[in-house]
Amino acid sequence: MSEPTANEDRSAEKDPSDWVTGDEPATGAQKSYLHTLARQAGEDVPDDITKADASIKIDELQDETGRGQ
Repeated sequence: MSEPTANEDRSAEKDPSDWVTGDEPATGAQKSYLHTLARQAGEDVPDDITKADASIKIDELQDETGRGQ
C-alpha cells in the first residue's frame, strides 16, 4: 500500500466550516503564520479573519508559496 499524499492527508481532517469554534477570531499563531505567508505571496489578510477562514487561507497560501510541502 502506498503512502498517502499531502492532499489525501488533508481530506481526512475535519472541514473548517464544520468547526464549532470556526467563527471565533483567528488565534495569534494563525494570524502570525498567515501574515508571514501573505507577505511572501504579496497578499493582504484582514485582521478580523476567523479561525476557519484563516485555516483555509493558510492552506491556499502554503500551496501558492510552496511552504506547505
